[in-house]
Amino acid sequence: MSVHDDLPRHLAQAYPDAPDDLRRLRERLATAAQAEGILDLAYRTVDSPVGPLLLAATDIGLVRVAYTREDHDTVLQTLADRISPRILHAPVRLDPAARELEEYFAGTRQTFDLALDWQLSAGFRASVLHRLPDIGYGHTASYATVAALAGNPKAVRAVGTACATNPLPVVIPCHRVVRSDGSMGGYLGGVEAKRTLLTLEDVA
Repeated sequence: MSVHDDLPRHLAQAYPDAPDDLRRLRERLATAAQAEGILDLAYRTVDSPVGPLLLAATDIGLVRVAYTREDHDTVLQTLADRISPRILHAPVRLDPAARELEEYFAGTRQTFDLALDWQLSAGFRASVLHRLPDIGYGHTASYATVAALAGNPKAVRAVGTACATNPLPVVIPCHRVVRSDGSMGGYLGGVEAKRTLLTLEDVA
């Protein structure tokens, strides 16, 4: 990656007692990079009841939410390969997303009002993901139901694949998709994360 937080990390090792200075330096680097048009992707991490989440955004909107089990470094490298290598740790750019996620996990937000960048999804998978917000907070739908909503009732397995490769988990609620018998099924954040989200939403 040509723009990353390597310099701040190096400084953090050299000056471990200056977190505020490091934070201000990162903010200046992010501001300068954006002003010079060399910041295509901003990222940060946030703590949550399902573990640290990596958030990444382009100028269009939030493009990626990633669980720790996906390996954040690998996710960043994939973003560099697929979107742009001009990535910088720029927390302020992700403040709106961090705030809405905090509200969601606190139980005070049921829908997200964030601008989204859908470029990591295409074809039928994109069709599936666009329909997932139709599954309301506190509700679930079967893979078969989602396949029908997406326009291809027979594509149940494809719905599973779309959910497993959802670039915006939590915000795009693939955790609300369950098996026809009501059991949870798999989840890219792990079964415990899915159970936590459904419990948070008080799914019966």
